[in-house]
Amino acid sequence: MKGQSIKFKSINISFSDEGKGKAVVFLHGFLGAKEVWKPFSEILSKTQRVITIDLLGHGGTDCLSYVHTMEEIAEAVQAVLTHLKLRKYFLVGHSLGGYVSLALAEQNSDNIKGLVMFHSSAKADDAKKKYDRDRVIRIVKMSPELFVNEAVPNLFNTKYKPNKRGIEQYKKIAFRVSKQGIIAALEGMKDRVDREIVLKFAPYPVLFIIGEKDKILPYKELITQASLSEKGSFLLLKNSGHMGFVEAKEETFKAIKSFVLEN
Repeated sequence: MKGQSIKFKSINISFSDEGKGKAVVFLHGFLGAKEVWKPFSEILSKTQRVITIDLLGHGGTDCLSYVHTMEEIAEAVQAVLTHLKLRKYFLVGHSLGGYVSLALAEQNSDNIKGLVMFHSSAKADDAKKKYDRDRVIRIVKMSPELFVNEAVPNLFNTKYKPNKRGIEQYKKIAFRVSKQGIIAALEGMKDRVDREIVLKFAPYPVLFIIGEKDKILPYKELITQASLSEKGSFLLLKNSGHMGFVEAKEETFKAIKSFVLEN
């Protein structure tokens, strides 16, 4: 994945752009980076155009402020898409990337050919989740390393032993996110608005990829969200936690490829 960058306000936004064909924009999740999509990009870019972007405060993209709102991250993503002169594209957003995708879709629905909500939700945080995020922020301020070591395994179905390697690989990526980057993302996710209405009125197809063993987002709730869209569908991964692109790589890649080809 060849890295490129553009200036956005006072910082650099890091991204990659490979292949030719339908444009598919991949947005990683919290503590991730564009490199998590490398196994997908290497294959999909042979037939399609694949854009991967480091979100604010992650990977090679700098922090912009103390709070990275979903709208601000979406603005940074849009800056890359405008730079690349993309008019129509598919969005694939994992977790945080899905929240950002919805914020982008709210402003640019005519540009979107399809949306993949990859272990992500259109709902805002409830009171308990907001409380939990504040507690986590206090932990991060004391020890980001402690937080990463505890948080990353919780993203996976740890009962499935082959995921151990994936956990260690994701930790390496997560450890590169600065304390400020972690806190800014947590603050932004805590304050995000409910966007179920975006799904309800989406003129494009929406695919939810859902992990039955996901400890972060209850799978039944996401199945319900998938039904909000007239063109909604879902894929339920029986043995996956919150990280289907690692835990069920072949199945999820096949689903995304089919989604792009069929739409």
